[in-house]
Amino acid sequence: MPNARLIDQFEAEAGLCADDRDLRSLLERVTRELGFDYFALLHHASLTSPRPQLIRIDTYPSGWGEELAAHDLIGADPVHRACARTNIGFAWPELPALVTIDRRGREIFERAVRFGIGDGFTIPVNVPGEPAGSCSFAVPPGAELPADRLLSAEQIGAHAFRAARRIHNYPASARCPHLSRRERQCVSLLAAGKTDWEIAKILGISVETVHQYVKRARAAYDVVSRAQLVACSLRDALVSFDEAIPPDG
Repeated sequence: MPNARLIDQFEAEAGLCADDRDLRSLLERVTRELGFDYFALLHHASLTSPRPQLIRIDTYPSGWGEELAAHDLIGADPVHRACARTNIGFAWPELPALVTIDRRGREIFERAVRFGIGDGFTIPVNVPGEPAGSCSFAVPPGAELPADRLLSAEQIGAHAFRAARRIHNYPASARCPHLSRRERQCVSLLAAGKTDWEIAKILGISVETVHQYVKRARAAYDVVSRAQLVACSLRDALVSFDEAIPPDG
């Protein structure tokens, strides 16, 4: 059962945190109380494109993020991919039920063990219009997850990310990102259920060019999946099916 006292106390103290340093100190203490050794509170994009507005606070062993980047493994992280498939916390042993663990995914876990990271528990954070993120708690290799504290960890992770969003001034007041006409056309056709091959035929461009337009549109929105891109662009009324079809289409 969740520890209501711990959760309520964390929520109150997180609301008083003025910056990342305050929140890190609070999370370090609560992480130990929950029975974990490490935590990572972050926007996933912060690992590849670190910027001040992106959230990244963690106590993982030094060099872990750089290790993933050096071996081009960040995009293959099964934990981050699973965050797009569920809205509730999940233990890492449950990952095969959420995503396919390929060779690169297995390599991530093998390297994590060498860095002193074993099993973990992750709370996905997917706020429309904002970068995808998560809060993870982890234990060293060979240690068991504190099963009786996972529900508490889930609620604390959600409160922690809310505090981090406040500190980093989310929801952002910035304008909707700019998409070029071709990018809007590609996203509009994605929203209509078209495949990349179909979009290429409709627009008279190559499939690889479609990939690049969609990739740039995802980068503009700081989202990791096409579904998130479509949801954000439709919300902001940046795309329409009429615009997607060329005049002679």
